Amino acid sequence: MGKKSRVKIQKSGSAATTSVSSKEMMILVSELLQKCSSGGPTAGKEWEEYLQIRGLVEKIRKKQRGMSVEFEGRRDDHFPHLMSWARDHGASCEGFAVTNFGAEGYGLRATRDIKAEELFLWIPRKMLMTVESAKKSVLGPLYNQDRILQAMDNVTLALHLLCERANPASFWLPYIRTLPQEYDTPLFYEQDEVQLLQGTQAVQDVLSQYRNTARQYAYFYKLIQTHPASSKLPLKDSFTFDDYRWAVSSVMTRQNQIPTEDGRQVTLALIPLWDMCNHRNGLITTGYNLEDDRCECVALQDYKKNEQIYIFYGTRSNAEFVIHNGFFYQENAHDQVKIKLGISKSERLYAMKAEVLARAGIPVSSIFALYCNEQPISAQLLAFLRVFCMKEEELRDYLLGGHAINKIVTLGSMEFPVSWDNEIKLWTFLETRVALLLKAYKTTSEEDSSTLEKSELSPHSRMAIQLRLAEKWILEKALASGRAKRVHFQKQLEEGAPLPDYHESSIALLENTDAKLPIILHKLGEIQEGQEIQFEETGARVENAAFEMDPGANRLALKPEPRDPINKESGELSLDVLLPDVHLHTCSRSLS
Repeated sequence: MGKKSRVKIQKSGSAATTSVSSKEMMILVSELLQKCSSGGPTAGKEWEEYLQIRGLVEKIRKKQRGMSVEFEGRRDDHFPHLMSWARDHGASCEGFAVTNFGAEGYGLRATRDIKAEELFLWIPRKMLMTVESAKKSVLGPLYNQDRILQAMDNVTLALHLLCERANPASFWLPYIRTLPQEYDTPLFYEQDEVQLLQGTQAVQDVLSQYRNTARQYAYFYKLIQTHPASSKLPLKDSFTFDDYRWAVSSVMTRQNQIPTEDGRQVTLALIPLWDMCNHRNGLITTGYNLEDDRCECVALQDYKKNEQIYIFYGTRSNAEFVIHNGFFYQENAHDQVKIKLGISKSERLYAMKAEVLARAGIPVSSIFALYCNEQPISAQLLAFLRVFCMKEEELRDYLLGGHAINKIVTLGSMEFPVSWDNEIKLWTFLETRVALLLKAYKTTSEEDSSTLEKSELSPHSRMAIQLRLAEKWILEKALASGRAKRVHFQKQLEEGAPLPDYHESSIALLENTDAKLPIILHKLGEIQEGQEIQFEETGARVENAAFEMDPGANRLALKPEPRDPINKESGELSLDVLLPDVHLHTCSRSLS
């Protein structure tokens, strides 16, 4: 079993450093906070800012070397204790075992045959680490008095995790001991490994994640050192950047939303044992049973004895998997590349285009996606591009023409082009835009494929290049598709082919397809000239005893534009500027 596991703080050995005065550290942390809280970098300067922030972080890490809390013993030593702890507190522990699967890391192995849809795993609420348990812990007094912490559930969970890790008597210690000591998220990449992502569509999210994490650390370091409510926190004497990076990654790769005890709201949670499951394509098979007050998981498929048990993390791109979970999934059926498009307010037809888009429930500026499957663009992107390329008379037809309201439904359908000319324009635009994105890469697909054949690549470098290559493949596929579509519609125009005839009954053709848009229809008579169109926001409620935990539904479809972090009137730090660039995931990529 190895050495007895206990919490310790490194203070000796080759990793130890001379003591650092609190004043010296506070100066460095204040400088980091100031750097990270200034307005976002100007276009083209993101990498330069990242290097500056990373430089400050490395200075802090160097002075904190040897001060982090860690456990003695090997990770493998702690899994038997995790299983016995889970069994003692009402979790299911029969039919599977924690096993090291090599390149995939630790996961669950079936110890008997398990049938598809069989309930094989359940974890009661009392075992979960949640925002609610954080409020009742030693962190509670600080949480109750800091409005920024109250607005950041995932950071609350990360600090809760750190406080419990430092407590030798923590109820959750059997779980915490089994968490990886390091992760493969980009927060743990070396500088040259991050540089491999230069030119990719994912790099901005990687740099933003690092900036946000550094800013959060600096803010909460100062808060813990100065706020009276933090006087009893075990973090006060030892709260390093490495500790925070570890906690953020632990939460980021494992958090999920569950219903609160009354079932009326949702809260974030870490779910011991269940979070050992690795990912595979499929369907969400985990839910929350309010009646029995426990997380439940049924088998994704039939499993034979000794096979690995997988769950489906949700419809996420490989960029999301790499950034937020620390792995690249080669067989990802839902991979995509983000593309930001918008209509300029200075355009002469802006108002008309904005109105048509509003009736279709599509913003005038948004982040869309190009997909890895046969149809690289969604109904929403097709509709946006059609409106983007419309001429004035076409816009009028969709605003005031016969069947105008119903015709908007067909904007996302390949079956009903606006005009041959419109189709040629939109596919030409997409072709040109994708070609520009491909030119931003410093290497070709062939060069990336050749590099991946080298055995000396670090795991992080390999992951970065895999992601880079996957993006190119999606863009190259979209480019070929756009070119083929353009040629096809040019031929239709040259041959004088008639447009498909539109009838009101045509809407029925869309009922069983994915081309139907999330239409927000407005009666023409209700919209006065100059009147602003209002959109209703819908909130989520938990009404059923079985609460399906679909991590893909926990994210906003659109990422808001960055805002000035400092309130110019009050000089206070905005709440949202500290919100981490973290999505809510059920992921559990455990590393050895």
